[in-house]
Amino acid sequence: MFADRAKIFIRSGKGGDGHVSFRRELYVPAGGPDGGDGGKGGDIIFEVDKGMTTLADYRHRGKFCAGDGEPGNKKRCHGKNGNDLILKVPEGTIIKESESGKVIADMSGGNSRQVILRGGRGGQGNMHYATATMQAPKYAQPGQSARELWVNLELKVIADVGLVGFPNVGKSTLLSRVTNAQPKIANYHFTTLNPNLGVVDLEGGRGFIIADIPGLIEGASEGVGLGHEFLRHIERTRVIIHMVDAASTEGRDPVDDIYKINEELRAYNPEIAERPQVIAANKIDALYVGDEDPIQRIRDEFEPKGVKVFAISAVSGKGLKELLYQVREILDNLPQETVVFEQEFFPEDMAIDSNLPYTVEKSTEEENTYIVEGPKIEKMLGYTNLDSEKGFAFFQKFLKETGILDELETAGIQEGDTVRMYGLAFDYYK
Repeated sequence: MFADRAKIFIRSGKGGDGHVSFRRELYVPAGGPDGGDGGKGGDIIFEVDKGMTTLADYRHRGKFCAGDGEPGNKKRCHGKNGNDLILKVPEGTIIKESESGKVIADMSGGNSRQVILRGGRGGQGNMHYATATMQAPKYAQPGQSARELWVNLELKVIADVGLVGFPNVGKSTLLSRVTNAQPKIANYHFTTLNPNLGVVDLEGGRGFIIADIPGLIEGASEGVGLGHEFLRHIERTRVIIHMVDAASTEGRDPVDDIYKINEELRAYNPEIAERPQVIAANKIDALYVGDEDPIQRIRDEFEPKGVKVFAISAVSGKGLKELLYQVREILDNLPQETVVFEQEFFPEDMAIDSNLPYTVEKSTEEENTYIVEGPKIEKMLGYTNLDSEKGFAFFQKFLKETGILDELETAGIQEGDTVRMYGLAFDYYK
């Protein structure tokens, strides 16, 4: 089977614990605390590998863990950071949170590398906790715990054009004729068991990528046949070539076939059904024109609706040039961006236990300064990268949704006052 889906468990590294020790050297009286910080845990990073085409590497191995940070040591020695784990995936892979099905990352477009789970921050050694009144602190900060998640990987192939139709209408033959792809071709249903990609080369470097989607049948959107397995692969396509057996070699009505397949597309995703289509009326080499011309019947039915119909023979190549140049013209008039799925699930959200305590107090030492601290705040800061736009946006959302901003206002904070959180300082503005 074509490996276009996988379910895996990922875990970032635990932060190393801070160290408790005191400097003990000859001729150095009262050396003081010298316990070093723990190392940061390793990140789980997904990266696009242009050479990969399937998710087969994840079919037989389901657990992936980054390295833990090492604990700090005496003499202010910093523990070694845990090794990051880089997971290679094909371009077009979507990473979803397993339980909710929400998108964490779409590895396509310009997104070729993304940190999915950040490692825990290393704990501070006791050298950080010495004060005028506590000169020999006997405690250090533990490293932050690892983060873990079950994720689903789904590959949605990246192609400009999707080739759809009932089984055995000639899609694989067309693909082999107009591209460098070599799909399996035979005269029985479901010859194609996985999407085939090929590059159409036109004059002036104006080619495009076409995907042969396995034959759809009635009920495909509900899981009948093979269609449901591969409908996801047309989600990124911008134009659809709808191929039909104009000669009715298997006794089906070509007009009825087109309506049925469009209905399956609409049932799966209405937006896909609205994308530009052209109809490739195939097998004209086997056509017997009696009282009614089937090609003209298809044209009369669909061209008034704005869908062009091309009579072709995938075997002889007749009519293919006109079809391909029409598809190229449609593509030229459409936006060039790849369809990219927006992030819906943010792993940092799950890192903070809503039951953890925190405090909001006005500083007794600094004027116009407020102190926000507690395990909840410490954990949030440890898992949030405030240097990134997304990280800072999450930080602001966290302050609002947890009620911290409301508590600061209740405590009397004014615009321009300072908010301190574990060594970080922010100016308060509404």
